[in-house]
Amino acid sequence: MDNKDLQEKIVQNYQGEEKMMILIFAQWCINHDLLPEELYLHAYPDQASNPALKEAIELTVSKEEAGEIPDQTLLAVLSLFGNDDLAFIVTEEINKRK
Repeated sequence: MDNKDLQEKIVQNYQGEEKMMILIFAQWCINHDLLPEELYLHAYPDQASNPALKEAIELTVSKEEAGEIPDQTLLAVLSLFGNDDLAFIVTEEINKRK
């Protein structure tokens, strides 16, 4: 595997993991009766349309069908990808439940 192939593979892996992070976020929102688009827009007002988020929302299931996603798991995943603004908004929503 040459350097270019390796770089391409790394990018593909990152994109796949990023999609999983977005899906975890979207499903967590569904599980807590929140609208993923609204929370995302609140965190990133300049990104009104996010195709990856729309794709992830289509893959979510009802909260009755979904497994639990612990708050700390979501926050850790968001942190791994540097989504600090979104993690802040999620933390606000978590605090509203308490």
